[in-house]
Amino acid sequence: MKNIEFAKGLVLKNEVEYQKGQIVSKTLVQNEGVSITLFSFDKGEEISTHESTGDAFVICLDGCGKITIDWNGYLLTEGMSIVMPANHPHSVMAMEQFKMLLVVVFPKK
Repeated sequence: MKNIEFAKGLVLKNEVEYQKGQIVSKTLVQNEGVSITLFSFDKGEEISTHESTGDAFVICLDGCGKITIDWNGYLLTEGMSIVMPANHPHSVMAMEQFKMLLVVVFPKK
């Protein structure tokens, strides 16, 4: 792991700040098997439709975001989560300021 303190209780949503007109990301783990990233989105910011080779687990830490999977939209608020299955089109849009933890698990090669 990187970019995070060890052996200390943390409030994850406080580990990444909002910035006007921006999407901010903080990578905690990135390797062949898994990617763990914190994101903050200013209202209206989005990650456009794409696909991933791994299953992606999203946990809403703050605010409200719209997750679209296979063209179906799902609103997430604090404490809610959703899985975006591998190889399915998906996108993320901040309906208001929105923070999320993204965990992507990649298949073994």
